[in-house]
Amino acid sequence: MSATPIRRRTAAAVLTTALLLPLSACGDGGSEPAADGSPNAAGAATASAGPKAADLTVLAASSLTDVFKTAGAAYEKAHPGTKVTFSFAGSQELAAQVKQGAPADALVTADARTMDGLRAETGEAKVIAKNRLVIAAGKGNPFKIDDLKDLADPKIKVVLAAPEVPVGRYGKEILDKQGVAVKPVSQEPNVRAVLSKVELGEADAGLVYKTDSAKSGDKVVAVDIPDAQNAVASYPAATLKESRHAEAAAAFVAWLSTPEAQKILQDAGFQQA
Repeated sequence: MSATPIRRRTAAAVLTTALLLPLSACGDGGSEPAADGSPNAAGAATASAGPKAADLTVLAASSLTDVFKTAGAAYEKAHPGTKVTFSFAGSQELAAQVKQGAPADALVTADARTMDGLRAETGEAKVIAKNRLVIAAGKGNPFKIDDLKDLADPKIKVVLAAPEVPVGRYGKEILDKQGVAVKPVSQEPNVRAVLSKVELGEADAGLVYKTDSAKSGDKVVAVDIPDAQNAVASYPAATLKESRHAEAAAAFVAWLSTPEAQKILQDAGFQQA
């Protein structure tokens, strides 16, 4: 047999191998990390799947205590591995905590004014719910309170939130608008403290949010205030710039405006933002 065909086949095999090597290298480059550590296609797909699980701390207004416990559980269920811990207090207390550098990831206040005063510490805020005030009268409403003007009766012990607290400021606003002069027996640091005084019989009436009175059952009687005489409380939410979990915090704040979260808020009596 002649050696020429063998040499031709060998040369062809070498040439084919030489041509395939660059193509193979190109194919491998798409699945291996780049030399500079930049994400590859697979890594980019993983990153787009959502924020990494994180332990989030959310500072929230006292009037959100019950509804946020429900919302937090729903969020954790939808985002396995993520834990949301809430710290509830009056909005003015939360603002002080933020300014003092308390470790937290997001903030939700009961008024825009408090949030506006923290622009240097927060991301862009968005209102996620609204609320209105009611008169919380003692069990059975023994004084037959049915109007804001009834709160001026000196025989009625009225408790209000302090004026620096959002609900206290809203309360002062609507009382002043109606020309009602009230001398409160005490001024409390948050709306839950006001409600507690009425529930315990330490006060005959107080101004609270509608959503708070709804949780008291028959311990108080909620007396509606006409819209024309009422104030609308807005609840803005924002991430905190000092958050150690910025992406996860932003995802939670964005979730508060989703249909799922809005239904939870509205089922609790909050109005749509």
